[in-house]
Amino acid sequence: MIADCTALILAGGESRRMGQDKANLVLFEQTLLQHVATALQPLFAAIIVSVRRPRSDCDLQQVIDNPAHAGPLAGLAAGLEQAKTPWVFAVACDMPFIAAPLIECLAGFRDNFDAVVPVVQGYPQPMAAFYARRSLGTLREILNDSGPHSIRALLDKLKVCYVNEAEIQAADPALRSFFDLDTQEDVVLAINMKEIE
Repeated sequence: MIADCTALILAGGESRRMGQDKANLVLFEQTLLQHVATALQPLFAAIIVSVRRPRSDCDLQQVIDNPAHAGPLAGLAAGLEQAKTPWVFAVACDMPFIAAPLIECLAGFRDNFDAVVPVVQGYPQPMAAFYARRSLGTLREILNDSGPHSIRALLDKLKVCYVNEAEIQAADPALRSFFDLDTQEDVVLAINMKEIE
């Protein structure tokens, strides 16, 4: 259990490329949202789901993204505002293979940082990362500014620990945690990945 942290599932996206609500997409008899929640429950006492509008199919605590069309930054802001812990672990609802050992690995890098972000194939993965609640002020400034409302803009202003791939692979050798479902083709790949486990 990571006692000083709340889990935040980001489920407020528009799912344009998928063509349907990704959070409610069924994979192996569970929705993607249920897959992620199931993976998080052993590690976190509290789980929050950020949404664009209330979901009747979710019995977890929900917060509404505000502003509604500011992307994952709005979801992260809503989650940080609601959290009662000094840290939030934010993860996208379309990452059904997120693994507990990976999350525990990342948690170990938090000392003296505002965020802990894994890097895979040279790219930061801010949708499976830890954020300190103290970063909320900086996040609000970005949302209120006329500049880009992006996670990258936030990370540029925070003290971030970027965790390299070699360290991540000790916890998740195949890096499956970072497989996200954006299209119907990704769903087929996810099914094939599960079948060869």
